[in-house]
Amino acid sequence: MPTLKAFIFDLDGTLIDSLADIAESINRMLDARGYPRCEKEVFKQMVGDGMEKLVERALPESVRSDELIKVCVEEYRAHYDVLWNAQTQPYPGIEEMLAEMKGRGLKLGVISNKTHRFTVPMTEHFFGKAVFDHILGQRAEVPRKPAPDGAHEMAAFLGLKTDEMVYVGDSGIDMQFAKNSGMRAIGVCWGFRSEAELMECGADVLISSASELFDLCEK
Repeated sequence: MPTLKAFIFDLDGTLIDSLADIAESINRMLDARGYPRCEKEVFKQMVGDGMEKLVERALPESVRSDELIKVCVEEYRAHYDVLWNAQTQPYPGIEEMLAEMKGRGLKLGVISNKTHRFTVPMTEHFFGKAVFDHILGQRAEVPRKPAPDGAHEMAAFLGLKTDEMVYVGDSGIDMQFAKNSGMRAIGVCWGFRSEAELMECGADVLISSASELFDLCEK
């Protein structure tokens, strides 16, 4: 098995706990339109497939249409522009883990289905501009996870093969993405989805704390 040279991370539910700000931004959009709010915990199942799917799932099924979803995405984005760092914080131990990995000479990256315009500034806000070697959010021209395109783009940028990289995420989509692209799949138990989902979708390892990633650095 090739030596691991890079750790690539999902963002929401893996590096940062952003659920409260996502939920409030969606709910303000729903409030303005007179639709019922969604409970915060429900958003754990709504996120992960991009902004359009998030908005579609939050809207009452009886009113969903392509045109309305498109308009509501812009309304949600306007709220999230204001609220994205109101309550969002890195999970415990993440900053220390990243600093240690950086000190060991490992390459670090982020690949998220959150739009690129949010992924880059949010990652840099919470972790600085010098931690990650490359950051990729969702862009219209690149198929989103679990399609492998983002992983191949990341590997090319880092000058690595995908089997020299690990992907760390909190959802079944993340595990499928890792498998589809030839990366090892590490599921985190502190995120938005269940351990059962992670295992069913191909996780090689489950971890309960960020420090457990250090053991993988030696393998």
